[in-house]
Amino acid sequence: MTLLSQTGSRAPQTGRDFLAIETVELIKTYGSGQNQVRAVDGVNLKVERGHIYALLGPNGAGKTTTISILTTLIPPSGGQGRVAGFDVVTQADEVRQLIGVTFQETVMDKALSGRDALIVHGRLYHMPKNEIKEQVEELVKLVELEEAIDRPVKTYSGGMKRRLELARGLMTGPEVLFLDEPTLGLDPHNRDRIWTYIQKLRAEQGLTILLTTHYMDEAEQLADRVGIIDAGRIVAEGTPQELISSMGADVVTVEGSGATERFVAALKQREFVAWANIYQPEEGEAEPTTLGGTQVQIGLNDQAGRSLRPIIELAEQSGYLVADIAIKRPSLNDVFLKLTGRRLRD
Repeated sequence: MTLLSQTGSRAPQTGRDFLAIETVELIKTYGSGQNQVRAVDGVNLKVERGHIYALLGPNGAGKTTTISILTTLIPPSGGQGRVAGFDVVTQADEVRQLIGVTFQETVMDKALSGRDALIVHGRLYHMPKNEIKEQVEELVKLVELEEAIDRPVKTYSGGMKRRLELARGLMTGPEVLFLDEPTLGLDPHNRDRIWTYIQKLRAEQGLTILLTTHYMDEAEQLADRVGIIDAGRIVAEGTPQELISSMGADVVTVEGSGATERFVAALKQREFVAWANIYQPEEGEAEPTTLGGTQVQIGLNDQAGRSLRPIIELAEQSGYLVADIAIKRPSLNDVFLKLTGRRLRD
């Protein structure tokens, strides 16, 4: 049975009974006592079948740990996780039969050819030989590796290895596919190719996909819903457009120095300002301005063109010296900065 015949009839469904992925107060801790670290701190996720869910956040936010729990690689310290209706702890074998996974790092034997790597994976899952052959042929076409499939994996470029990893994750016809940073380190061309395959899987096969990324444009383009994770917690969730719309009509960034807190307090009193935050660079990060000052991010209720002059005047009245001012449409990166006071960055 080929991948398409296994999954082609699936259609997105809604409702609690049809959740492909669900976590309830999921926790993962490392260490003990004062040295204890919560890598995942009460994560609640609900992913419907046939949907793409993007977990967006910087390195160290808890993305990979969450995926590792859901794919049964590590046990949670608390809470519950279910995939395709099965508990990831007490029904781990059932979960493994229904999922596909690609990891941040290539874990294939680089001495094998691409074809042999896929065949070995199929045999590990006890797939019939004729089914393995059909799957390999179909998936090689999907990820466009026909000319390279019989070459050793060690001769593949980074983009080719990522595409082979994706094919391997699909070998067993999974119901749920987990992609951990699927385009990490790839150039824009190869990132676009991976996006194309992911969108095709969702559109044509109804596959449920949970992907982690710290690329905001990846989440905006691919996902039905986005969860922004920071320090092991989901700090915001919604469709990409819902999250972006919550930022207001435009976002203005003012860089300068002086009475920053007084300036922000004055901004928050104005009707055209939806919100205003101070961004302080983290230790080791370059200061945002040559003045060694601060950066103020402002969400506007109306178009920026009508509000720039009052913003500049308010800065002067507050004793804040403006070094630079910029206007742009809001993005998921702005959502993250507003919620956490930190940039979404590697």
